[in-house]
Amino acid sequence: MFIFLNFCFCALLLQTKTGIALLYDEVSENAYDIRLKLTKEVLTIQKQDVICVSGSDHSANHRAVTLRRQPVGGLGLSIKGGAEHKVPVVISKIFKDQAADQTGMLFIGDAIMQVNGINVESATHEEVVHLLRNAGDEVTITVQYLREAPSFLKLPLGSPGPSSDHSSGASSPLFDSGLHLNGNSTNTLYKLSSHSELQNKHWLDTLSVPLSMGRISRYKAGTDKLRSNAFEVLALDGVSTGILQFYTAQESADWLRAISTNISDLTLQNMKMANKCCSPSDQVIHMGWVNERLEGTDSSQLYKFKFLALKGSSFYIFSTPPVSTLDWVRAEKIYNLCEVLFKIHKLWLADDCWLQANLYLGIHQEFDLEDQRPYCFSVMVGHGKSHYFNVELGSELAVWEKSFQRAIFLEVQRTGSKTYMCSWQGDTLCFTIDFALGFTCFDSKTKNVLWRFKFSQLKGSSDDGKTRVKLLFQNLDTKQIETKELEFQDLTAVLHCIHSFIAAKVASVDPVFIDSQSIARKYMYSN
Repeated sequence: MFIFLNFCFCALLLQTKTGIALLYDEVSENAYDIRLKLTKEVLTIQKQDVICVSGSDHSANHRAVTLRRQPVGGLGLSIKGGAEHKVPVVISKIFKDQAADQTGMLFIGDAIMQVNGINVESATHEEVVHLLRNAGDEVTITVQYLREAPSFLKLPLGSPGPSSDHSSGASSPLFDSGLHLNGNSTNTLYKLSSHSELQNKHWLDTLSVPLSMGRISRYKAGTDKLRSNAFEVLALDGVSTGILQFYTAQESADWLRAISTNISDLTLQNMKMANKCCSPSDQVIHMGWVNERLEGTDSSQLYKFKFLALKGSSFYIFSTPPVSTLDWVRAEKIYNLCEVLFKIHKLWLADDCWLQANLYLGIHQEFDLEDQRPYCFSVMVGHGKSHYFNVELGSELAVWEKSFQRAIFLEVQRTGSKTYMCSWQGDTLCFTIDFALGFTCFDSKTKNVLWRFKFSQLKGSSDDGKTRVKLLFQNLDTKQIETKELEFQDLTAVLHCIHSFIAAKVASVDPVFIDSQSIARKYMYSN
């Protein structure tokens, strides 16, 4: 019965990966290059140590590098800094496949010490720019790598500084002065040469973030603003990688998928371990991190991390993951799976296309969807209350959708029937939803059955949104519609339970029903 635990993970392959990125400080807006190393269980951040390159100058930290100016691309670098601000002149950008990049011996953060033998350690920014631009077709620069990038070395990637245009007449030490233009102000996108960096830089492990029960965040804290080509990885104990900035959207997406895959696989392992201690009827179906939208007193929207779990008969909401058997009683909220209703709210198929998805796919739209988070779902519970969640990836939305369906259907089959107290015109009645028999209403005192209908006889319903509901059944003999009116203390829970039993009944006779109902799987995976 529980083979389905593997349904959403069977296609996942463990990712091992290394590559260059930036570690970005949102407060100071400083960034410097790092190397990431991803293994099955850990994401390691490596920072750059002192560089030792053969052919160096008098010091192991000094390198003399000869550049041959290209007809298109010039020296292929930009600089920042200057003595007027009491900071060194450093290389702030290196342009892919151009002169500086081709040497394999120059890096962002290198301080320029000499230009063709002329010492520039005390030179102004404009003096160094002038020397480099007028040094001829062959330029020898002596550089020293700085362990930590200066504070002014800020990297909004690929954006040329205002002084990059030769017509400006002057260069600011706080902005990039491009030595890649040759009089042409074309905006050339830049990227570090990862191959030359790996060959010439020595990397040291500085932080290891365990991925088990870890989570990923692509949003700026407390906002709906998506970080551009960047995300943060947080461990179970709160240790953070910081903001990992990537040079292209594709690199960011590749790393996001790889890390998410390993987190999912480790979550599956944790589920299997937990299930060894649980009875067959109390197995963990799925669990993982989401963002829950909270409504503040000033009506502002605020998201907080929550850990959700589908286990046995219940849907759990935690502030921190359960890591032991005793932790399951610490849930913030626990709901019976028969009485919850899962609904997708937003699919981000492409730019500005989520509304189209709502219109054509029949996705529920009760919530205010002004926020920009793309993959959203809600879980509606008793007394008309709802929890509104967001996940980081479309694949996660598809997994949650199918997990809820399967968890609810299994609980219906295990439970078999649910009975609710109700009343009508002063009489206290019992209303039973039974997986085999359908709907039964009987007197709570005498136990006499007042009426009974199969699921297939239910032809419609209406309610007042508070306590009363009208159920419309077709009499099999007369073919006439009979209206049964009932009043419940928690009408929402009863309606959700009816929905769950009917859906489970259909699924039991139609094996492809679940997949045919999966909006996220159908539309997210195809995109």
